[in-house]
Amino acid sequence: MFVRNKTDSAQVLSVMKAKHQRYEALVKAFHADIYRYAFWLVKDRSIAEDIVQETFLRAWRSLDALNDEKAAKAWLITILRRENARRFERKQFDTVDIDDVTIHDESQQIEGDIKERELQRLIGGLSVEYREPLILQLIFGFSGEEIAQQLSLNKNTVMTRLFRARNQLKDALEKQYQQRGRING
Repeated sequence: MFVRNKTDSAQVLSVMKAKHQRYEALVKAFHADIYRYAFWLVKDRSIAEDIVQETFLRAWRSLDALNDEKAAKAWLITILRRENARRFERKQFDTVDIDDVTIHDESQQIEGDIKERELQRLIGGLSVEYREPLILQLIFGFSGEEIAQQLSLNKNTVMTRLFRARNQLKDALEKQYQQRGRING
């Protein structure tokens, strides 16, 4: 009876050694491809490494189910895809009542930012004699008299320059609007 147990354990060790060698060959042959596919799926290195590790762990557990060595890569990819899907099954998303949610529409703000930048560009394109009084009025809130004092000009000159600056901006905006109409239209 003692001889029989020794023979059985030798067979078990032989089978385990063969399984281990088969598994190592499988890992060596396909680890890089499986990792590359996992990274392509999840776009995150650490998650891809975790999924690949779980894939090969599951492959080890069910290595006896792999009958055709030629199908090993497809088999591993299937395990990987299922492991990736399990990641989402475990994830619990927070839900909220739709009536409690307010949505902020940023498109209007973005559109306003674009218009503001365009207006700044157009103001920057004005000649200095028109740009300076306009900026002093728009940004700093100076009156015509204060601007005249700042620039050492007559108040009427300042008012004329402000009028012309606004007209030039108006013309530039209208010209731009017409050009966009031709492009879009």
